[in-house]
Amino acid sequence: MNVVLWIIAGLLAAAFLGAGVMKLSKPKDQLIASGMGWAENYSAGAIKAIGGVELLAAVGLVLPALLDIAPVLVPLAAAGLAVIMVGAIVIHARRGERQAIIANVVLLILAAVVAWGRFGPYAFTS
Repeated sequence: MNVVLWIIAGLLAAAFLGAGVMKLSKPKDQLIASGMGWAENYSAGAIKAIGGVELLAAVGLVLPALLDIAPVLVPLAAAGLAVIMVGAIVIHARRGERQAIIANVVLLILAAVVAWGRFGPYAFTS
């Protein structure tokens, strides 16, 4: 199960690294044009903040365990991503974006599995 948790954490990190970098590097108008209609309702600063949090969480899913420095940050990052996905589900539900909701639910489940595994039976021990 440890290997499975590493794989899931790596996949989540890659997904959120890409999403975070995209939100940080592209202007609001380009994000909206690329299919992120939800960005219409938020300021450019809020979008950048979401991107920054996603980027930090992506790093937090992998780096602390790899470096064996504060590995408790891994399940905390996963739990944080789960909370972000709950918010994303609410936003997409309000907008009627069903496909986005499905993707958010999958990411929520994967983040919750990592949080559960790393807080619980497969925690990193010193």
